[in-house]
Amino acid sequence: MQLPGSLLPWLGILTVVIRAQNDLASFIQELGLTNEGYHDFSDVQSVTPFDTNFPSAPSPWKISIERRFIETTRLKVALTRYHKDIDVPPWTEGPPRSNISELRDYWIDKYDWYSVESQINAKYKQFVTTVTLPDSNYTDPVPLHFVHHRSKHENAIPLLFMHGTPGSFLEVGALLDPLTDPPQSQPAFHVVAPSMPGYGFSPAPKNPGMDPTHVASTMNELMKQLGYNKYVIQAGDWGGIVLRYTAGLHPDNVVSALSNFFVVAPNATDLARFDANQTTPDETAYIKNVQNYGDNNSGYRLLMSESPLQAVIGMTDSPLGNLAFEWTTMKGLSAKGWIWKLEDIITWSMMYWIPGPYASMRHYREMALHGVFAGTALGNVYPFINVPIGISEWPGDFWYRLPLEWAQRYSNTTFRVVHDVGAHFPAVQNSDLLVADIRSFFGNASLSNTG
Repeated sequence: MQLPGSLLPWLGILTVVIRAQNDLASFIQELGLTNEGYHDFSDVQSVTPFDTNFPSAPSPWKISIERRFIETTRLKVALTRYHKDIDVPPWTEGPPRSNISELRDYWIDKYDWYSVESQINAKYKQFVTTVTLPDSNYTDPVPLHFVHHRSKHENAIPLLFMHGTPGSFLEVGALLDPLTDPPQSQPAFHVVAPSMPGYGFSPAPKNPGMDPTHVASTMNELMKQLGYNKYVIQAGDWGGIVLRYTAGLHPDNVVSALSNFFVVAPNATDLARFDANQTTPDETAYIKNVQNYGDNNSGYRLLMSESPLQAVIGMTDSPLGNLAFEWTTMKGLSAKGWIWKLEDIITWSMMYWIPGPYASMRHYREMALHGVFAGTALGNVYPFINVPIGISEWPGDFWYRLPLEWAQRYSNTTFRVVHDVGAHFPAVQNSDLLVADIRSFFGNASLSNTG
């Protein structure tokens, strides 16, 4: 019998659901649950689906996510309940239904986590360890997952790469080969790229208090544990905030740092000059960018810094809801003309879905409590940085055209590049230009003190 074509998509969905339900039934049997105990099956999704018993010293590690978790995730995606669009321009309020349904269909029909997992394990040399923070009121051991690629070149410079939100350690991928194995005329680097605490495969802090100063100390202890008592930093977004604390609080270890996210809040004098049309072109553009961000584009930050659980409960239960939250920021902060592959969108979201998004979102609350944010405004609670600082500015980011003199209020800024292309993710979307900045800054001892 030949079925009507209109029924074929529904049969595909039914197949996914039946297969996933059969898997669920087998999981229940494996767990020894009765029908009466079916409601306890939520434990399969509430526990961390990878081994978090990290050793006290660096040890090789590979990603291995439990099959039950992946299959249950796929079932949840298949059973997504869609929102109803209203007549507003696409993307003005978030992802339109057509985009989300495309991602949902790709996820259940084509996305293969196990293939992605294998590719990540093949590309990145991964390790896990645990660090403790000396002389700190944060006493919990901090388990960390990190990538570590050593250069074969003598005199290679240790470089700490710190990712941001909604990114992960995956951001460093395009930088590994050109930095560790450069042309003979260029500096070489040993690259360390951790999953920040609570992100990706670094387990979530068990207690509050992991503010930017403690994350900075965590990163510094990791580098010292690896034998890098002197090192440089490259980072953006959340990693760029931690960069300022790491370089400012640990000048005996940090030689210099290059930031692609160095935000300075305009002071009262700046704003008065702006109102009187007395600011320079750079100052005018920067103030407008920052004001537009605070007025129109910072709602996600306010939510996460004030009441992260309000969003996290739903995002922890819905893989597509989690994806939509991360994807909205990814798209909005991308370079002009950049097209994300569906597989990459899902994989980036998996870096938050697998551990659960609470810890990564709660870092915004820790930053707000520490004073990094002040409502819709930007705080200025950073320590002054005496070691050399470079800043790399990209037009699609809201801090674009920060004047050199403003950066020098808070750091010994010796290097500034203002690009005419790119945005918030230069390591991914403009890696060749970012590599050039890294080489120009750290390869010049007079600018970066690396000699």
